[in-house]
Amino acid sequence: MKKKVHYYLFVLPLLALFASCSQELDPYYARPEGLEDPIYQQLEARGNFKSLTALIQKAGYKDILSKAGYWTMMAPNDEAFTKFFQEKGFSDVSKIDSITAAKIVRYALIYNAFRKEKLSDYQSRTGWIVDNAYRRRTAYYDGFESKTINGQPKVIVGSNRNGANNYVTGDNNNKYVTYFESEYFAAKHLSSRDFNYFYPGTEYTGFNVLESKVTEADIIAENGVIHELDKVNVPPLSIDQYLEQNPNYSLFRDLIEKNLVTYVFNQAATTTYRNYTGKSDDVFVKAYDATLKFAPNNENYMKVDDNDGQNDAYTMIVPENTALQTFINTVLLKNFTSIDKLPRYIFQDLVNAHMVQNAVWPTLKDDYVNGLGEELRFDFNSDITDKKVLSNGFFYGANKVQKSNLFYSVYTTAYLDPKYTFATKIYNEGSGYKEMISNINKKYTIFLPSDAILRGLGFEWDITHQYWRYVNPTNQAPETGATAKNRLLRLFYNCIVQTPNGELDNIATTSGIIRTGDEELPGEYIKWSNNKIYAAGNIVPIASGGAPAVNVIGKEVQQNGIAYYIDRMPEYSIELQGLPIARLAASDTEFDAFFQYLKNSTIYTAATGKIEGVALGSSYTFIVPNKAAIARAVAAKVLPASNNPTLQGDKDLVADFIRYHIINNKTVSSDGKITGQQETLRKDSKGDKTYVDVISTPGTLSFKDNSGNNPAGVFISAKSNNLADRSLIHLVDNYLLP
Repeated sequence: MKKKVHYYLFVLPLLALFASCSQELDPYYARPEGLEDPIYQQLEARGNFKSLTALIQKAGYKDILSKAGYWTMMAPNDEAFTKFFQEKGFSDVSKIDSITAAKIVRYALIYNAFRKEKLSDYQSRTGWIVDNAYRRRTAYYDGFESKTINGQPKVIVGSNRNGANNYVTGDNNNKYVTYFESEYFAAKHLSSRDFNYFYPGTEYTGFNVLESKVTEADIIAENGVIHELDKVNVPPLSIDQYLEQNPNYSLFRDLIEKNLVTYVFNQAATTTYRNYTGKSDDVFVKAYDATLKFAPNNENYMKVDDNDGQNDAYTMIVPENTALQTFINTVLLKNFTSIDKLPRYIFQDLVNAHMVQNAVWPTLKDDYVNGLGEELRFDFNSDITDKKVLSNGFFYGANKVQKSNLFYSVYTTAYLDPKYTFATKIYNEGSGYKEMISNINKKYTIFLPSDAILRGLGFEWDITHQYWRYVNPTNQAPETGATAKNRLLRLFYNCIVQTPNGELDNIATTSGIIRTGDEELPGEYIKWSNNKIYAAGNIVPIASGGAPAVNVIGKEVQQNGIAYYIDRMPEYSIELQGLPIARLAASDTEFDAFFQYLKNSTIYTAATGKIEGVALGSSYTFIVPNKAAIARAVAAKVLPASNNPTLQGDKDLVADFIRYHIINNKTVSSDGKITGQQETLRKDSKGDKTYVDVISTPGTLSFKDNSGNNPAGVFISAKSNNLADRSLIHLVDNYLLP
């Protein structure tokens, strides 16, 4: 439970300021009696901080900590330093150089004064958020570093922001200190297990600063608060620095450094460096690829809020060299000759698969997703071999690679093969196709055309203008930009089929019809038969502008389905829907009886195949009564006796009959996917919509009007499921009564 805030801490800096005013103000603003001594004097007076006060002097901070200010000091006592000297091989404090002294002192200093009860609260821009913080910014930062990059000496400064705008002048990229406090742990449902996961040999007390225990909290000073520690804390490495210094992850780091890191000259940083050092070197920002979820050398958090680093941090889970090398050999290089041939986006995705834009607490790891939106597929008991609390987040070393969707799904077949860059580009261009087919929790079948096939159809990616181009192979008519891209998107959607039951696993020995796309966005229907694929455009005669059947020429089995290699694209039809009905009628008298009424009706244009109210690119279902059904309709006077009537009333009757046999905006098949009342093209005398009832289970299909006494029209399976533009044409054994 939070205690009442001690407001006198907030006025201490003001009192100290007043105490430093001119002599004539001193009598009025004299330093109050009983005010606690400043931090340095407190440490000195207590007698068990001799090593720390010696380092404060050596670091040049005695004067700062003896005056007015507003600090929290995480102060290691002399016993802590005795252990530190033994670990580092120092005989005493005199052997510590001034640079190391400054690191220890500055990292022990937190900006602003916080009692224990406030350290768990987050200072947001809108006010305090209780029990939502476990980190604070310290006075320590690395600053400029001299390094040799690609054989060239350079002065480097780290990114202090993520993304493209990676450096902000005046932000020193201060390191944060992490503490483990009971009120925060309770609010976040954490436990000692989360602390001991990182520090298995240390007792969790409810107030630990990194691995150290707080032996006395809330020592009030004039210029802040002191918390006494039993261990010396030196500034931890950042994720970037830890990767650089640990050879177990050199392969992962090498992939990042060679492909996702640039060193960018920065004039503002150069000016600061020159003014500070008097040297003439240029300064370069080590910048990480902007697509990464964070820059591993950025000590700040997201900076959406100035202090958001108090309540969250980054996590990187990095595979060890052996595991990563196996993954490279068996997965990444199946179709590439060497790692340097891989497209940049593969490195971006691989690294993002191991990044989390939050601090992943061990006991809550199932609550987080990686930079690709996937759950973390690591067992934190058996797969994690290295655990570190670093200055800008948590680091986990792993004996495996994240089993990312992108590397184990049907999407992978194109993604990791240079012959299919066009397919990969279409999947990735915000179409949603990538997210669909890379979902390893759902099963898909895809048909995959190579770049060469797409070029043969007239498609090309224009690198200069960064858009798709299409040139019609027949008439050389060009299309660019969105028009060409939309043509490709439709073609590729015909090549994606959700197959939860492996419906296309035996494509070489079976035949059938199936809907492309998924349940959320249904596509068009395609047919298959003994390793051949047909979309509506492959049914159209070649002489009429159609395309040959598509041959399946190979396959790759992935975790969520099969990718079939094909020798051409399943093409959609660009002819009006009346033409395939006319072809069916020409070859089969069962269709001809209906077609004769359609052909002579007022809503049909024989020259083009246009049916009034039916448009290319929209979905329809055509219900064609067979010869006997048409005869019954004539006998029942639902249709006139002549299929080419002269009276206007009879013409209207025919048009009404035809419209009632066309379902609008739905493509219905015998797969059970669409059932119930469906809208037709017919409007009643009041102009209202009319409906037919679709009854369908896998393998069956019938249509029932609303007359109440007319039997349903049952589809004749051998002559149904005929393909047209976004449509199916079914032959049924009865007419529907408008």
